[in-house]
Amino acid sequence: MRNRISDKVIGIKPSGIRKYFDIVSEMQDAITLGVGEPDFDTPWHIRDEGIYSLEKGRTFYTSNAGLLELKQEVCKYMERSQGISYEPSQVFITVGGSEAIDLALRAMVNPGDEVLIPQPSYVSYEPCAVLADATPVIIELKAENDFRLKPEEILQKITEKTRILVLPYPNNPTGAIMEREDLEKIAKVVIERDLIVISDEIYAELTYEKKHVSIVQIPGMKERTILINGFSKAYAMTGWRLGYCIGPIEIIRQMLKIHQFAIMCAPTTSQYAGIEALKNGDVDVQKMRTEYNHRRRYLMHAFAEMGLPCFEPFGAFYCFPEIRKFGLTSDDFTMKLLQQEKLAVVPGDAFGSCGEGFIRISYAYSMDTLKQAMQRLKHFIDSLHA
Repeated sequence: MRNRISDKVIGIKPSGIRKYFDIVSEMQDAITLGVGEPDFDTPWHIRDEGIYSLEKGRTFYTSNAGLLELKQEVCKYMERSQGISYEPSQVFITVGGSEAIDLALRAMVNPGDEVLIPQPSYVSYEPCAVLADATPVIIELKAENDFRLKPEEILQKITEKTRILVLPYPNNPTGAIMEREDLEKIAKVVIERDLIVISDEIYAELTYEKKHVSIVQIPGMKERTILINGFSKAYAMTGWRLGYCIGPIEIIRQMLKIHQFAIMCAPTTSQYAGIEALKNGDVDVQKMRTEYNHRRRYLMHAFAEMGLPCFEPFGAFYCFPEIRKFGLTSDDFTMKLLQQEKLAVVPGDAFGSCGEGFIRISYAYSMDTLKQAMQRLKHFIDSLHA
C-alpha cells in the first residue's frame, strides 16, 4: 500500500510540551507549572452573556468574518488601548489566535518564501510556516539582550526571499517585552526591506510595570502589520476559542477566504461573550493582572534565594530561569525534576533550540500551588549540589 500520509506533516515534530503532561496525568500528587492557561474562571458577567445568547436561541452561523458588533468593539479596544483607528472591515474574528497565525501565513506566502521567526517563542509559528510551504528562518534571541529582537539580528537573516517577520511580544516563554524605542528600530528595517509583520499580541493586557506598545503605533507600520490578539489569556477564556486579527483589508480578505472554506465562522456563543468582555471586562483584567504580578514577584524572589538565575519577565505569565550551571540539558533537568519531585515544567528547547539551558515555569497557578512547587524545586536543586 502506498504512503497515504503527507511527507510534510510527517516531518513536523509534535509539541515538545505535551509528553510531560501525558506522564503527569498518570502520576499521583504531581504538580504542574507547565500549562499556559489562566487558573481563573471566565468572569461571571461574560459567562452570563454566553448563556443568555443560548437561551435566546442565538445558535446560528454568523458572518464568516464575525459579528459586526464584536468587530466594532475590537476597533474601540484598539483605539483606547493603542490610540490606533481601524474600520470593522479590517477586523476578522477567528477560532483563537492560533487560527489567525495559520491563516496569515497561508494567505501571504508562496512556496519557498522565507519567514523570520525569533525564538524562543510559541511552538506554533514554525510548524505553521512549514504547513504554508514557507521556509522558516530562525532568529535566536539572546538572554543578554533581555530576549528582545535587535535590528541587526534581522538584517543578518534577510535574503531576497524574505517576506514576513513574526513579532512574538509579549513573549512566550521568556516574558520579554519590546518597548517603543525597540520597535522603532525594527520598523525601520521592515519598511526599508518591504516586509510584512505578523504581530502576535495575545498577552498585550498582561504586562507589569510597563505598558504594552504595539508596532502598529509606529508610523508606516499599520499598513504592513497583521495584528493578532484574542480572549484566552486576558479574560481567562481559553476554552471559548475566540481570537481576532486586524490588518490591511486586501490581506484580511484573502485570510477570510481560507477561513470561509475551512471553518465557516468562529463559535457564535463565544462571539457574544467576547462582546461583553471587551465592553465591561477591564476591571476583571486588572484584578487578574495584579494577582499575576504578585505571583511573578514571588517567583523571582524564590529563584534568587535558591541561586537560580532568571531574567525578569515583564509580560505574559511565564518565567524562564537558566539551568546550564547544573550540567544537565533542559530535557534531562525537566525529566529528573518530574521523576524525583513530581514537579512538571517545560524544557526551554521546546520553544526552539536556542531555549536549551532554560526551563519555562508558568505562574498561572494559585499562590499555594506555586509555594509547594518552589519547595520541590529547591529540594531538587539542593540534591544537585550535594
